[in-house]
Amino acid sequence: MPLEPAPTPARRAVSPLDHRVEAATGHDIDTLWTYRDRGVLDEPHAHLVDLHRELAKAQTGVVFYLKLLNRLSSGEFEVDAALFTRIARTMDQLEQATDSRAAAAQAVIAALEPIEAASTHGARTLSTDDQAALLAIAGGAKLYEHLMTGRMSVTAASGTRIPHAKLQRLEGAGLVVRDTGHLVHAGQPVALTDAGRAALFAARRAPTTQRPKTTAPTGAWPSTPTPRR
Repeated sequence: MPLEPAPTPARRAVSPLDHRVEAATGHDIDTLWTYRDRGVLDEPHAHLVDLHRELAKAQTGVVFYLKLLNRLSSGEFEVDAALFTRIARTMDQLEQATDSRAAAAQAVIAALEPIEAASTHGARTLSTDDQAALLAIAGGAKLYEHLMTGRMSVTAASGTRIPHAKLQRLEGAGLVVRDTGHLVHAGQPVALTDAGRAALFAARRAPTTQRPKTTAPTGAWPSTPTPRR
């Protein structure tokens, strides 16, 4: 008996500002959302991604009511007073969804403009080893001291081990910080600083390339006019 194919992951909603967010950050939307969930982003980028998620939800609402309106006007339903009432109600809901999307988009733009304006010339250069260490620490890590030998090393949640000397160098550069309130024998938590998150994010940016033109998503600006009452 043939195995059933694995379900295809649902594609995230496309917002009207996806291309601008991706151009400013150097990452696609899925990568940004993943980095946000893993705690890799610094505060400005994390805030931007949170606002972008709200915009994506608002865009989903616009698309939903557009599709509902298309269905109501497709000839599937009997043309009567009840249909006119449903169409009018859907028009109102579409207008509200469009207004919500516009407000969410303005919030994204307000968070995006400082990132676009920021100069990247002073960005910290990280080696490949440093990037790997910071990425491992971002997932959770602790500094341990061996009771017998006295040797210290960092163990990340992923299982990656980071030499103490590298930790000291990253700490000296202000990229990581230890929670000295815990004893090293029990495990001293190590985390990225805001500077560490910013450096890691900048180092992992994809090289700037010419993005191919894509077809505008359903309900995208400016093709969708605001419905009139």
